[in-house]
Amino acid sequence: MNSICILRLSAIGDVTHVIPVVLSLQEQVPGVKITWVIGKIEAKLVADLPGVEFIIFDKKAGRRGYSDLRRQMKGRKFDALLHMQVAFRANLAAACIPAKVRIGYDKARSKDLHSLFINRRINPAPQQHVRDCLASFLEPLGLTAAPPRWQLPLSENDHGFARAQLASDRRNLVISPCASHTLRNWPAGRYAQLADYAIREHGMKVILVGSPAPFEGEYCAAIESSMAEKAHNICGKDTLKQLAALMSHADLVVAPDTGPAHIASAVGTDVIGLYAASNPYRSGPYNSLQWCVNRYPEALEKFTGKTVEQARWGAKAEFDGAMELITVEDSIAMLDRWLEAQQVAESKTAPDSE
Repeated sequence: MNSICILRLSAIGDVTHVIPVVLSLQEQVPGVKITWVIGKIEAKLVADLPGVEFIIFDKKAGRRGYSDLRRQMKGRKFDALLHMQVAFRANLAAACIPAKVRIGYDKARSKDLHSLFINRRINPAPQQHVRDCLASFLEPLGLTAAPPRWQLPLSENDHGFARAQLASDRRNLVISPCASHTLRNWPAGRYAQLADYAIREHGMKVILVGSPAPFEGEYCAAIESSMAEKAHNICGKDTLKQLAALMSHADLVVAPDTGPAHIASAVGTDVIGLYAASNPYRSGPYNSLQWCVNRYPEALEKFTGKTVEQARWGAKAEFDGAMELITVEDSIAMLDRWLEAQQVAESKTAPDSE
């Protein structure tokens, strides 16, 4: 294999999970040319990965987006396409990419005519985390599935921005409260109670983050105004790279099922995930599943009448009231548990007092 094209346009979390695939490809097939067709926003996070050519697909450009992609693919022929997205828009984009081998999802995970655009499939896996699923796209090429290893190129300016936001004399808690789907969001007032507890009981600095979208700004402002203590609100004031740097220096992140949770996990920071609308074992922060508050089984049964075992793997419980099943006490208990684990770990590594 000399050239491989990856097609994964969105979303931020899923794009983060493709990084191990790129790193593993470069290790297993030295010198391979990798081209990644990616969405515009998502490229802001990963488009400077070494040794990868990025082609931006503008999802909002309509027909022009496809004609631009066809133009950029003219005269090319890839040895393999890793078609990692089943949405109809991505399937149409895949039709613009010339490749001999076209690897896609197994039948159970295919939809929107995905099967028409591939000629090989990954192996079925009934209950698999999204990261492990994407990692398995290397196996039909005779390669080993990508291990969970990440590398996000961040500049000194990114790290400088991060350090300027954080306290040096206490633990830093980053709260990223907004998901792309509002039914995955926890109530702002409950975030405020958790933040107040973290500051009062554990002396933590709380930083609120979010995108420049008006809704996210309003959400962070609602949390801030509901707090008795003071938070550091930088919602809409950082780039994706600066956010990644911030999370790499923070001690802990709290987030629902959203891209920043996966960024935090990728840079090695623990995440308290708040999960009721979706299954953390499928889409939770990969390295922090033990720290997720998981009310998904209760939400699924309450709103669909099905147990996790009865429901389709990956079924959502995105209903009004689902996230309210997570109580403030749930989040506080998980925070206390996490801090206790940190204190135990620190006591084991501390020099002998004698």
